[in-house]
Amino acid sequence: MAKEFLSRRGIKFVERNVAADHSAANEMIRISGQRGVPVITIDGQVVVGFDRPRLEQLLAAATEGAGLGASVIAAATYARNHNLTLPEGAYVGAVKPGGLAGQAGLQVGDVIVGLAGRPVHGVEDLRSLLGSLRGQRVALAYWRNGETRSVDVSL
Repeated sequence: MAKEFLSRRGIKFVERNVAADHSAANEMIRISGQRGVPVITIDGQVVVGFDRPRLEQLLAAATEGAGLGASVIAAATYARNHNLTLPEGAYVGAVKPGGLAGQAGLQVGDVIVGLAGRPVHGVEDLRSLLGSLRGQRVALAYWRNGETRSVDVSL
């Protein structure tokens, strides 16, 4: 049910069989403190079981709230959940064609690290900055493949 729910929304996810993968089971217990499945994390928030209203709320906040035309989550959360090293910022998980992120050339896997010369530590920073800078043309700094790049965007 959760898999179908996420797939229909075009959200990329990693499915792990905790019955067959002992390390996945340990990670699930560490993250949630539970042994029940499914365990879904969205932007650092843990949902145990299929709680549709809570999932809708978290997805709306993580994807639409930033107003960027992209799905973003805290880079620290994504890195921790995928055993990666990423800079602090907002990890781009999907880009909507025609949206601001797409027009700026952002790609899945980029990490937004700054906006208008101010640091972006996560989704809340990004959301706040986007809201306060509406109507302005600003520099958007992002990290891709080990290097920081910048592009001017009109908000």
